[in-house]
Amino acid sequence: MSGTVLLPSVVALPAVTGLVLLLLGPLAPRVGRLAGAAATVVLAGSAALATVAGLRGSSAAVPFLLGADLSVAATGVGGLLLPVVLGVAALVQLAALGAARTREPRFVGLMLLFSAAAALTVAATNLPTLLLGWELMGAASYALIGYDRREERAVASGTTAFLTTRAADLGLYVAVAAALAGSGPAGLDLAALADVAPGWRDAVAAGILVAALGKAAQLPFSFWLSRAMDGPSPVSALLHSAAMVALGGYLLVVAAPLLAATGWADHAAAWLGVATAVALGGVAVVQTDLKQLLAASTASQMGFVVLAAGVGATSAGAAHLVGHAAVKALLFLAAGAWLEALGSKDLGRIAGAARRWPAVGAAAVAALLSLAGLPPLTLWATKDAVLAEALEASPALYAAGLVAAGLSAAYAAVALVALLRRSGGSDAGSRHLPLVVPVALAPLAVGAVGLGFLTLPAVMAMLPGPTAVTPHVWELVLSAGVALLGVAVVVRGGLRVPARVRDWLRGWMGLEGAAHRWVVSPVLALAEAAARVDDRVLARTVDAAARSTTGAAARAREGDRALSNLVDQTAAAVRRAGLAVRRSSRSGQLHHYYLQLVVGVLVVVVAWSVVGLLGSQG
Repeated sequence: MSGTVLLPSVVALPAVTGLVLLLLGPLAPRVGRLAGAAATVVLAGSAALATVAGLRGSSAAVPFLLGADLSVAATGVGGLLLPVVLGVAALVQLAALGAARTREPRFVGLMLLFSAAAALTVAATNLPTLLLGWELMGAASYALIGYDRREERAVASGTTAFLTTRAADLGLYVAVAAALAGSGPAGLDLAALADVAPGWRDAVAAGILVAALGKAAQLPFSFWLSRAMDGPSPVSALLHSAAMVALGGYLLVVAAPLLAATGWADHAAAWLGVATAVALGGVAVVQTDLKQLLAASTASQMGFVVLAAGVGATSAGAAHLVGHAAVKALLFLAAGAWLEALGSKDLGRIAGAARRWPAVGAAAVAALLSLAGLPPLTLWATKDAVLAEALEASPALYAAGLVAAGLSAAYAAVALVALLRRSGGSDAGSRHLPLVVPVALAPLAVGAVGLGFLTLPAVMAMLPGPTAVTPHVWELVLSAGVALLGVAVVVRGGLRVPARVRDWLRGWMGLEGAAHRWVVSPVLALAEAAARVDDRVLARTVDAAARSTTGAAARAREGDRALSNLVDQTAAAVRRAGLAVRRSSRSGQLHHYYLQLVVGVLVVVVAWSVVGLLGSQG
């Protein structure tokens, strides 16, 4: 298969299959039973094609806009991440076969469209192509989070997530406009963003930074990720691991040269990333809901990726994305399986779940140990690579990153303690977990545990750019010590957090309330004021103008009628005079002709005199 066909097929296969399921699923009940299995096969096939495309370095383009084609390529970070996105999507869809609701054609079709949009976003080589995939991904996520239309909370959460990310997405439109204005169509290529004319380049960087921070759930946009937990668990697993949130970090990794070229955007990204890693790490530590803990940890871990983009650690950031995709997809799928089996995601009520279902529990424990940053697991290696680059940039960044690493270990330990605690329940419930769940988790567990030191050398060999900074031995030892300390503190009794601070953190620092107070309420108030102006001023002005126009038209119509009557009367008079002249001309009496002639002469003389008088006065 040629490169011009291979890479578009990676996106087209899930997209077309998803559309077919959405259109035909409700009409054919048998399709519903086969939809999930078909989607798993399609996504696995697309992942295999993406792997081949990445090895070949394939690219393709079709005409779209003047000077800017729809262009995709499987090279660099995109070539590394593309098979990961589709592979994780296939495993998530496989696990989703275990529940009736997530086998429905509508759900499966939306998941396929979401995966196709994520793949298009990753493979895009210019801003118009990326924007197309970006927007489709956001629309599909809205439909998936609010999938159960009968649950008002879920629908409202989908709306909150969509509007929050949508507001940030406006930055991408600003970036497209600024790149086009600064360098013409050539400036729309992602590889050429750093070469956009100064001034315009700053606008491009600002727009991309805002859009990426919104998708990656970084401060101040993080709260939408909490609301996204109201969607089905497979949605959370894909959205938090290899798509949507991860692609916000991916965009900044790709745009790292642009951030560095501005002289300010790289610092902004680095500090916002590490601030999110610390703040959302604190949010995760105090959660009692497993999905909320995992959601906050996702924003925290994406903070390390954003930090990597800010300090130019593109290899480390890409490797962290890959490792995090395996870890977080596994944990969300396990949480969803336990939710189905136990009817709860509260850490107190699912205590001992890892013991009751050993296969799923072992995979989840491995992923949590990796999330904690314990050596030699995946996220320990990738996180330390990011921190090594941060230390080169700023000791303060490195210190903040170490705090975030300690919090990562703490919130992973909170989940570990709850899942491994002896609950006193029986193991009879283990038979209720579908077989597809542990089957789907096994490859993810391998990724969470086994990538470790293998991830970074492979990524560094694949990606162009400056040689990455290698962590010193003392940095690796210090990082491992911080992780062990974080776990030990939780295991020995937990963190002592004041009640008021705990409640504030558990409510995601009041970010959603602040957004409503400082953004939503003023916008609604402005809209209401505009509506009042429209109703009381503009509408009345238009009504008055309409009445005035109607009155003028009525008066003009009456004047027209009067003029018409005058013309009719004049014509009648002329007609009568003509008849009189004709009768007199037939009489044969000479004095009648003389009289008419005299009258005519007199009329002419009088008219001439009047005109002359008026002329002399002028």
